[in-house]
Amino acid sequence: MSSVAPVSEGANISDTTAYITRLGLAARAAAITLARASTQMKNTALLAIATEIEAQAPVILQANERDLAAAHGLDAAMRDRLSLNASRVAAMAAGVREIASLNDPIGEIQDLAFRPSGIQVGRMRVPLGVVGIIYEARPNVTADAAALCLKAGNAVILRGGSEALHSNQAIARCISLGLGAAGLPITAIQVVETADRSAVGALISNPAVVDVIVPRGGKGLIERVSREAKVPVIKHLDGVCHVYIDADADIDKALRVAFNAKCQRYGTCNTLETLLIAQSCAARILPPLFAQYRAAGVELRGCAATRAIDTTVKMATEDDWYAEYLAPILAVRVVRDLDEAMAHIRQYGSQHTDAIVTENHTHAQRFLREVDSSSVMVNASTRFADGFEYGLGAEIGISTDKFHARGPVGLEGLTSQKWIVLGDGHVRS
Repeated sequence: MSSVAPVSEGANISDTTAYITRLGLAARAAAITLARASTQMKNTALLAIATEIEAQAPVILQANERDLAAAHGLDAAMRDRLSLNASRVAAMAAGVREIASLNDPIGEIQDLAFRPSGIQVGRMRVPLGVVGIIYEARPNVTADAAALCLKAGNAVILRGGSEALHSNQAIARCISLGLGAAGLPITAIQVVETADRSAVGALISNPAVVDVIVPRGGKGLIERVSREAKVPVIKHLDGVCHVYIDADADIDKALRVAFNAKCQRYGTCNTLETLLIAQSCAARILPPLFAQYRAAGVELRGCAATRAIDTTVKMATEDDWYAEYLAPILAVRVVRDLDEAMAHIRQYGSQHTDAIVTENHTHAQRFLREVDSSSVMVNASTRFADGFEYGLGAEIGISTDKFHARGPVGLEGLTSQKWIVLGDGHVRS
């Protein structure tokens, strides 16, 4: 059976603080079992979850249709994140299976070495404990986050947005069946039943039952969590991603990378938002690239030098350089050279993902060293900044913080390390 009953919009939980505490205490107990669960048990659960997702695809899609029908006032990017189809459900199951195939990091001992005293000292990878995940719209996060936390030995409390209530509950039932099939506690993965916003406050302010919070959603949600949390947070605030087309770029590569980075999918945090291009090649590359963008329905906003090449481009404002559009809108700036491009990224970027297109090895190496973002790329689309594409199986989110985890957060980011010491009656002199 599912760990949560099917939820209606009128689910009545009068005391959200007490409710979240109950979930947290149940998760704490389940985390003890998960921490000692074998890799085989965790993989059995994951494979069973994937099978249930495939078997229940029609039910999941029907639940998603209910969510979409009730989703009034969502912008195009949010609606795209909410939407499921047969391909996305199949990808969800494939992602869970991919996680099952990954090496289990728990119990791994690194750097074990003898000290002059005769003791052996090393570090062992261990679970974080109980992870709280707060997310909006994307129901696939329910499966991805649950699977990653499970493989890393963590219990998890998932608080999805009200707009995906029915989709999340349908996926949650598949997860619970998979846990049960492996003999693991169904309280290891719990989905919050209420859409009451106070549940977020209760979850992020209770370090007694939650060890770390991962927010995934809009800027407002992440700002609130960052401001109010009493629990450590793994987060990124904005995805203001850049592609810089260098003076020594190959034109065919530049066209492919810059178009894909913007148009492969608009509503994601690793989508290109500002295109930078060296002035020496701008007049040659921008016209054919703009033709591709316009054919795809992209609105262009540019600097004065960009408009001198194409007068139909709208004049960009200062706010455009900071913008995460999550829409078919692109800011374009002509820069003098690599140094000016990197200066622009330092001033306006969000340290998420930035790419250079160049055949100049020295320029590529400087870009890799000097651009301080969680993912930095050479001759590749920013859309590759993704846990699945990086071989992590999936991701629980992308972190632009510099402590604990940075970039796509996969299994290793959901673990910690503790020092271990092996002796044979050794005492310190």
